[in-house]
Amino acid sequence: MFGRKKRGDARVKTLAQTVPKNRNKADFFGITAAGYQSRTERALYDSMRESVPIIDAAIEKIIRLIGGFSIEANNRESREAANSFVKNVQSNGTDLGLGGFVFSYLNSLLTYGEAVGEMILSRNRDGVAAVYNASLDDVEIRPGASPLDPVIYLNGGSGIKPVKNQNLIVCSLLNQKPGTVRGKSLISGLPFMSEILLKIFGSVKNNWERVGDVRFAVTYTPGQGDTFSEESARQIADEWKKAIRSDSVCDFVSVGNVSIRAIGAEAEIPDCEVPLRAVLEQILSKLGIPPFLLGISWSSTERMSEQQADILTSELEYYRAAVEPAIRKIVEMHLRLNGFSGDVRVLWDDINLQDTVELSQARLNNAHAMQIEKEIGWEEDNG
Repeated sequence: MFGRKKRGDARVKTLAQTVPKNRNKADFFGITAAGYQSRTERALYDSMRESVPIIDAAIEKIIRLIGGFSIEANNRESREAANSFVKNVQSNGTDLGLGGFVFSYLNSLLTYGEAVGEMILSRNRDGVAAVYNASLDDVEIRPGASPLDPVIYLNGGSGIKPVKNQNLIVCSLLNQKPGTVRGKSLISGLPFMSEILLKIFGSVKNNWERVGDVRFAVTYTPGQGDTFSEESARQIADEWKKAIRSDSVCDFVSVGNVSIRAIGAEAEIPDCEVPLRAVLEQILSKLGIPPFLLGISWSSTERMSEQQADILTSELEYYRAAVEPAIRKIVEMHLRLNGFSGDVRVLWDDINLQDTVELSQARLNNAHAMQIEKEIGWEEDNG
């Protein structure tokens, strides 16, 4: 029913030669207290996305630009079944289609460097009924009997234990560190730069609170022969409060030598454009997003924007390759449960319209060239 099982489908059990034989199972991949990603580290990444909008916007932009996909199979029946599954499978609790699962999966992969998903089978076990994005607070990725065979553990109230059906679990690690079962978050190198950025904006906030909301100092200097009394000072203060807090324009009238000046008027707000741009350049270089896609204009010419778009295309191709194994495993599992055999191939949509336009223009130019060649050849033959 499920077709002949290929050798490549079997789970790898052989121990890698570069892993010492006397190494304990718990020590695979250098597992220590820092071998797993803690909730504190994930909370840090979440707070960075909430506090620094440009980081959150860049990740959301990458997820939206990853585009859609279709499935190519060995025959028409399996191809139609696969694409129908991609469009109609339930994703988490509210989405419909495998695309929603992939977007959430990629969101976790970019933010934390790790992503875990689960396939929920139908009651008759004749297909995948739903897919679910697991919270990394509920699961842990640990090494199995082989460094090539990671195991997903459930972090429940009764302790940590491996998930029963590992073949229904998909997991991915972004920029996996050699010798570990840990991925590397896209924003792992940005806490320090984010702290600097927040300090700059915090200083701007404080300066504008002090200088932007103008406060006044009212000074009364008694002249020669004038008697200074507390009552006179109180009267001047009361009259000033009435004038400054009035809903309409109001004059302040006083007797004697009274001077009024704005507090902090002599101080200038420091220019933060240069350090702010330096910090943003560091953040954007780590995220791999061209500034113009986030509404930032730094005298970017059209040619420079095209080059940045080419770089972004290669970045998106990399992220597509990171999530493609999970897509293939889910679709192939559904097809095998429905009696289809063979591997599938993921066909991604064009990343942007500009690529399609350029390709169409190139085909049009080739068609014109072929037409001219035929006309010239026909004239030569008749000549």
